[in-house]
Amino acid sequence: MVSFVVPTLNSAATLGECLDSIRAQDWSTDDIEIIVADAGSTDGTVELARSKGADAICSNPLRTGEAGKAAGIEASSGDFIALVDSDNILPGRDWLKRMMAPFTDPEVFASEPIRYEARRDDPSLVRYFALLGMNDPICLFAGNYDRVCAVTGKWTGMRVPAEKKDGWLKLRPASEMPTIGANGFIFRRSMLAKVEWKPYFFDIDVAASAVAAGCGAIAKVDAGIIHLYCPRFRTFARKQRRRICDFLYFSRQRGRTYPWKRNGMQGVVFFSLCAVTVLPLFVQALLFAVRAPKGDRRLAFWHPAVCFATFCIYAYHVLAMAAGARPRMADRSSWQSPGGRAGG
Repeated sequence: MVSFVVPTLNSAATLGECLDSIRAQDWSTDDIEIIVADAGSTDGTVELARSKGADAICSNPLRTGEAGKAAGIEASSGDFIALVDSDNILPGRDWLKRMMAPFTDPEVFASEPIRYEARRDDPSLVRYFALLGMNDPICLFAGNYDRVCAVTGKWTGMRVPAEKKDGWLKLRPASEMPTIGANGFIFRRSMLAKVEWKPYFFDIDVAASAVAAGCGAIAKVDAGIIHLYCPRFRTFARKQRRRICDFLYFSRQRGRTYPWKRNGMQGVVFFSLCAVTVLPLFVQALLFAVRAPKGDRRLAFWHPAVCFATFCIYAYHVLAMAAGARPRMADRSSWQSPGGRAGG
């Protein structure tokens, strides 16, 4: 059985399409389980989840998406667990078949789509992030991204040993580990015995720990996943504030283990220099425009703004902590997941 774990917090705007796409899979319904881990939604999310046929709805008192993943995993029963966010949509009825195919190889303990996809009527910022291949532009400069990127034309900037299979790549990460683990990540339940994953399942940390623990190989599948990440720039800025606040808080608590010092700190410095001088961002935007499909070249105009805003938000919070401010988790009391189709 495959257990789909979907964390939610006021996710009514996107959850319906997410759950519909799971139920539409060409896979035995008896072998699919949907677990929704809700963090106290007040917008009808829980009622929507029930109406869409969620098999179980569990509580997530710690409220973060990472805590929701842990709570949902504990409530699940499948031999395989699929981590799907409430703003993810599975593109096509054969998605699960393609993602599960590598598990016929006993060495493979996890699989993940190799790209993001977007629809023509999705907002322009959603389509930009799909082509960028990541949600945080720092990963572009660090090279530790894990989806096909229009700026570089690669799925990662790291040297990851890969064996080409029929429809997927068999990876054996070693000294360099991309930020694998989110948005369509599927893994064998047996992996959980070898990693720390409660009470917060930090996806990229867990995947890196599993590789270090010798769990085996990871499959990057020739498939995509839709991520309705940010329909509006204001939402993006808010999510970046949430990301850096949570990262600084949990890092101070020694709750984060992804090897950023080994796999990304030089990139963080490079990102800062490029953001301050600005010009390199426009060079990247030009590369984005050249490699993007003809109808999406104008999306490159988002790139300098996204990178510069990220730099300003991150720098403010890092400098505040350096000046003595106490890191705090981002406030989620008024969080509302945005809709995915707000126009271009």
